[in-house]
Amino acid sequence: MSDAVIAVALLLVAAAATAAVAQRDPARQALVLSVLGVLLAALFTVLQAPDVGLSQLAVGSALTPLLIMLSVRRIRRRGRRAEETE
Repeated sequence: MSDAVIAVALLLVAAAATAAVAQRDPARQALVLSVLGVLLAALFTVLQAPDVGLSQLAVGSALTPLLIMLSVRRIRRRGRRAEETE
């Protein structure tokens, strides 16, 4: 693959990773992490590793952000319940 395509993919991944770290809200971090997973899958595909790209697409862009969002939701619900009982 062309070096320019690889360089653009690497820059996009670096930008998305920086954006994920810069987010303060865990829900937003999960969404940016999902975008990062898609970009990593594209990078792996560009680097001629489609099997790794498919795994990254399933785990990095779908499963991990989903688990984070569910955990954040549960924690926020517990916090609301604790505030209501006080």
